[in-house]
Amino acid sequence: MSTYYQIFGGKVNVVSADPSNPIEGQMWYNTTTELLKYRAVNVGTWASGGNMGTGRRILAAAGTQTSGLGFGGYVTSQGGKNNTEEYDGTSWTAGGNLGTAVYLHGGAGTQTAAASFGGSNVPRTQTEEYDGTSWTGGGTMNTGRYALGGTGLQTAALAFGGVTTTDVTATEEYDGTTWTNGGNLATARRAFGSAGTQTSGLGFGGYPPAAGSTPTEEYDGTSWTAGGNLNTARRGSSGCGTQTLALGFGSLSSTGTSAATEQYNGTSWTNATSMATARGYLGGCGTQTAGLAFGGGTTNATEEFTGGNVAVTRTVTAS
Repeated sequence: MSTYYQIFGGKVNVVSADPSNPIEGQMWYNTTTELLKYRAVNVGTWASGGNMGTGRRILAAAGTQTSGLGFGGYVTSQGGKNNTEEYDGTSWTAGGNLGTAVYLHGGAGTQTAAASFGGSNVPRTQTEEYDGTSWTGGGTMNTGRYALGGTGLQTAALAFGGVTTTDVTATEEYDGTTWTNGGNLATARRAFGSAGTQTSGLGFGGYPPAAGSTPTEEYDGTSWTAGGNLNTARRGSSGCGTQTLALGFGSLSSTGTSAATEQYNGTSWTNATSMATARGYLGGCGTQTAGLAFGGGTTNATEEFTGGNVAVTRTVTAS
């Protein structure tokens, strides 16, 4: 015979003050406020931001939600672009053009100190550096490639994976002047999401296969190790945040476009609120709790993510 506990679960704690450090799923009744409360995790929300001046895909990004940078990319019938745009949290304005039109490249840094490296449909080795006004030539990569992962700062950037004539595992570290080889990825792949820093990097998803993949790899400044798998296989996605607090969103693959968003805690991925516009090969920057998504496909739409993976106390109300 089933017991009351097996049918209805444990009793709700009755307290006179809210717990100081409740855990996820905990519920209690506060006799002082006469409210029934529980602890949950906020999955975040996306909201529309200002549109880019030029809609494009396979562009690179740097910066934050309120100080973002989008550069390069591809527009059908026009080819590669050298446009740079700067976001102030409300609208985009034109910045200095790249020296060379490029797409499928890596990006790192901030709005006033960014790096663009690799890219296009041939294995480029070139690096360009942005000072908030103009782009100038930087150090040459050891392995030319496109569709690579990129993250970090202008003076401490990380480039990994991508395509030469085949998919590669090569990783390189940039000090603002010179690229040096780092530890190889476990799996050769391209078109994946990136986050983190040079010594604490994150790469997830990617091609192959055509429908996208789920593996995550974590870099410690020397070598890559396996992390938790994505819930949704994807390629052509974007990411932002840190190795232990990352955000991954969007994809474009043989199964179509996706608006799916996931949050990483350094161990596992959990589903968050999806973007309003499904798209892949988009730009992304910021943090897990203040992310920015823009471009992708043929759209110039911008979306801002807030509040992800934050523990909150909610009050139970009558419906």
